[in-house]
Amino acid sequence: MRPQDIREMSDEEIKAKIEELYRELFNLRFQKAIGQAKNTARFKEVRRDIARLKTILRERELGIYPSKEG
Repeated sequence: MRPQDIREMSDEEIKAKIEELYRELFNLRFQKAIGQAKNTARFKEVRRDIARLKTILRERELGIYPSKEG
């Protein structure tokens, strides 16, 4: 997920995406625990996407990069 794409999303969409990624991360951890994880590189991708989303939300809170909503 590119930062440019994230910045085009609303705050509500970003929060929903974070929740979705946390669920995916939980499922990946569960699959790993029972030995069914196929794409282990996805762990890193999901964690980084969560970090990107949270960073952009924080930028908006601080007014560094305001949302297009206003």
